[in-house]
Amino acid sequence: QVQLVESGGGLVQAGGSLRLSCAASGRTFSRYAMGWFRQAPGKDREFVAFITWIDGSTRYADSVKGRFAISRDNAKNMVYLQMNSLKPEDTAVYYCAATKRVAATTLADEYDYWGQGTQVTVSS
Repeated sequence: QVQLVESGGGLVQAGGSLRLSCAASGRTFSRYAMGWFRQAPGKDREFVAFITWIDGSTRYADSVKGRFAISRDNAKNMVYLQMNSLKPEDTAVYYCAATKRVAATTLADEYDYWGQGTQVTVSS
């Protein structure tokens, strides 16, 4: 069982930066691939980034590539999402998720645990 709690959201102007954090409980956190998803009002939840547990490799949605960076600190049971050059279209609730799959995935249905989400609002 893994419990996830996100923090770090807020209101920022376009071009600004935010760093989201996800605190995970559970002794086997290091064996979970971790992902970030987001959901804007009236839209489906969409993949943002993931990081594997086996080798720390990462993958990003095209819309955030080059602007966002996902990282993890297994010693602290933490996952981070550094968001730079933010745009109004990045406005959404951001969710942290964990999957037991060895191969990390971009599909929300394949994640086993979710946080409650943190709001990110980017003003123009």
